[in-house]
This record gives sequence, structure tokens and C-alpha cells, in this order.
Amino acid sequence: MNDIATDGPDIRLSCRNIWKVYGHQPEQYFKSDMASQDPAGLVQQIRDDGAIPAAANVSFDVKVGEIFVIMGLSGSGKSTVVRCLSRLVEPTHGEVVLDGDDLLAKTDKEMIQIRRHNIGMVFQNFGLMPHLSVYENIAFPLSLQGCAPDEMRERVGNVIDLVGLKGRESSYPRQLSGGQQQRVGIARSLAVDPDLWLLDEPFSALDPLIRRQMQDEFLRIQNDLHKSIVFITHDFLEALRVADRMMIMRGGQVVQTGTPAELITNPADDYVAEFTNDVPLVRVLTAGEVVDPDAGPGDCRTRVPGRMPVEALLPMLAAHPEGLEVEQDGKVTGVVTAQSVISALAQYAGHEKTQAEVAQ
Repeated sequence: MNDIATDGPDIRLSCRNIWKVYGHQPEQYFKSDMASQDPAGLVQQIRDDGAIPAAANVSFDVKVGEIFVIMGLSGSGKSTVVRCLSRLVEPTHGEVVLDGDDLLAKTDKEMIQIRRHNIGMVFQNFGLMPHLSVYENIAFPLSLQGCAPDEMRERVGNVIDLVGLKGRESSYPRQLSGGQQQRVGIARSLAVDPDLWLLDEPFSALDPLIRRQMQDEFLRIQNDLHKSIVFITHDFLEALRVADRMMIMRGGQVVQTGTPAELITNPADDYVAEFTNDVPLVRVLTAGEVVDPDAGPGDCRTRVPGRMPVEALLPMLAAHPEGLEVEQDGKVTGVVTAQSVISALAQYAGHEKTQAEVAQ
């Protein structure tokens, strides 16, 4: 179930029919007579020939300011796809369009400039240079750009403040905790002010408590910067915390794409349902999805972000029975009341029950 957004000015990245095949002469599978066949049949043929379809006919869009999560178990193809987006791995077939430019048509030299100026990347192993200080690690991509010293100091200082590392500019990676090292990696990728931010399991190497703190920090940064983000994870609960929309992969193929609530209440198959079985709706539904359609502007003074989960809203509603204003992109988009939360939970729970009955 591929929920591909309509092309338009709000689309930052379009990934269309991406294949990555490992094997002898993989291009042979995409000659005109073969590429037109059913993707499932082509996958089977590739496997029968002893080749590996690491990514098979993957398509999705990422909107401006959206966190798009790709998740799946190990070997599902999610990391292959994100590397194809930046051409760290060369796709065998397909299109990757960033702000109207086909990245697969760019020369190697042009791609180097795009990675330096337009695409930020963060990986789980941090990738810091041990002989450089925090400041020098963050400034490194700016020096590659030929950034003027005064501008470099300003930009590095801004992102150091943003990620909470002020005072640690002279420290070396070995003197930092894992969470602090990851903050340096995040700051370094943000220093170039990328149009597209690619994060491949950025917090998976961290301890659980630090991981949650970094998720909170990531969401705080995103609330300030509104980047277009592709976020890779194998952890469904992490995906639920950060995703605007998400795509689940298996065996190199897309199984389902949608909002977290859509995947929970309407899983495409048993594989998706297995991920979502034990997740309560209060952790999935957000303030923006449970607004009261009949509640007009009032005297509500307390505002909550549209992506706040209902789980966090409930104690706030107890203290504010008049309701809470929901804010998205700096604008009030509605009012959440206790009754609107109850109605939404009942509606989604009823839909979930119907789906279960149909499956039986």
C-alpha cells in the first residue's frame, strides 16, 4: 500500500521505482522488455538468478518540513534505500528527485557539491574525527565549502547552542559521552543548513535513557528548524515518536506507507500488524488528529504542538477542562477537549476491531 503524495511545491524529495540489485550485470533486468513486467515477478527472477534485490521498486515522497520514517527489520533494505538517495550507493534503476533535480543524472563532481551543501547525513557510528575538537569537527564540512572564517564561527556557534554543547567546543570526542558525541554529529550535519536531512539509525548505539533524551532533543530541533527528514530505524516505538509518516519495508520492498495511526488501525498485512500489535492508541494518536471539529476559537490560552501524543495530553486536559489549543507551524489549527479525545479513541478502536473481524 504505497501512499505516494501528489507532486507539487510542498514535495522536497521524490523517490520513484528505485531498484538496487547486487549480482552479475544487474542492469540487464531493466531493459525495456523486462522492466515492464510485474515487480514481484522481476524480484523472483532476480532471486532465481542468484542475484540480490536489496531495494525493489521503492517509491515515496518526502514533503517540506516532514519527518518521513523508513523502518523494517535487519536486511529489509531501509539503509540501502537511504544510501541510494545520496548516491553513496548507486541505484541500479529509478529516479531520485530533490527540489526538481534528478540526482541520478548528476556527475560525481556535482554530487559531491550536493552532499556538501544540500544533504546532511547522520549515521549510528557518529563518524567523528578523533584528532579534531568539537568545534573543528562541526566546522569541517564548512571548511570544505570554503566558508569565510567569520561566517563559519557564526554558523558553528549557532548549531553548538542548538544541540546544547556550549562550553564543550574545545573537547575531543574521547572526552564526550555517547549522547554528546551524537550531538556533535547532528550539529556537524546541520552546520551546512541542508535541504534534506538523512538519519540512519542515529540513536541505536545509545543506552535506552540517553536514546530517549536524544529523541526529545531531535524533536526540539525539528520544531525549530522544520527540516525535510528521512529517518531510518528498526524500532517501531521510536518511529511512532518521531514520524509524521512512515514506510515499512520487508525484503527490499515497500509493504505499507501512511501515518502511524493509519498503520496501527489499518495494517496492510500480518507483517505490519505484528509491529503494531502491542502499541496503545494513546501513544499513536496526536493532538492534531483528535481536535474537536465543533470547538471554535475561545479563551484557550494553553497551546500544545500538533504532534504531541494523546498520552501526554490527558493529564494536561485534566488541568484545563476548557480544552487546549493545537498549534502547527506557528498557527492554531483547532482545540482538543476531553470529549474529542474520547470520541477519537472510540472511532479508531472501532475501526481496529472491524479490521480484526474482517481478517478472521
